[in-house]
Amino acid sequence: MKILVACEESQAVTIELRKLGHEAYSCDIEPCSGGYPEWHLQQDVLQLLKMQWDMIIAHPPCTYLSNAGARFLYPKGQLNRERYQNGLKAKDFFMELYNSNCPKIAVENPIPSKVYGLPPYTQIIQPYEFGHPYSKKTCLWLKGLPNLEPTNILPKEQRQSTKIAGNWFNKGGKDRQKNRAKTFSGIAKAMAAQWAGLVR
Repeated sequence: MKILVACEESQAVTIELRKLGHEAYSCDIEPCSGGYPEWHLQQDVLQLLKMQWDMIIAHPPCTYLSNAGARFLYPKGQLNRERYQNGLKAKDFFMELYNSNCPKIAVENPIPSKVYGLPPYTQIIQPYEFGHPYSKKTCLWLKGLPNLEPTNILPKEQRQSTKIAGNWFNKGGKDRQKNRAKTFSGIAKAMAAQWAGLVR
């Protein structure tokens, strides 16, 4: 299959799809960090939506849409109009991906703020369902694809919140946001195997 992995500089999902024999491309306005620039399209993804793809897996920015950031909308009880407008633009971008002319679509994001009225998500997954000892709710909006099935559920005593200081997820510095956006390897493998499968 010809697959576009939108807003993915890490190439985590793209690499797993390539391992299975698919013609997969990551796309982001940033250079890729996954080590395969020949599979990376560094450009505005909206232009690529005009092409025909067999599947689109998208990871749009969540800074303004996430429920975790909703508290910044009303500092001191007053609407932050600039942040609200940025949220509306982020929603428009999300919907462009979600409504792409493609038979199989998956859009991934954290739990969204109700303020922006995104469509209902299809399911919520957790890293600990795919072999990673973390709790971090992630929503999937799916079209033409089955729900993602857990591959390695860890017991409760092995799970920890990604909010715990000192773990990779909360590593500081200028790349903090980029690190937080990377797809867990177990989830990336499950997406590739369950939604695309091995090319015969």
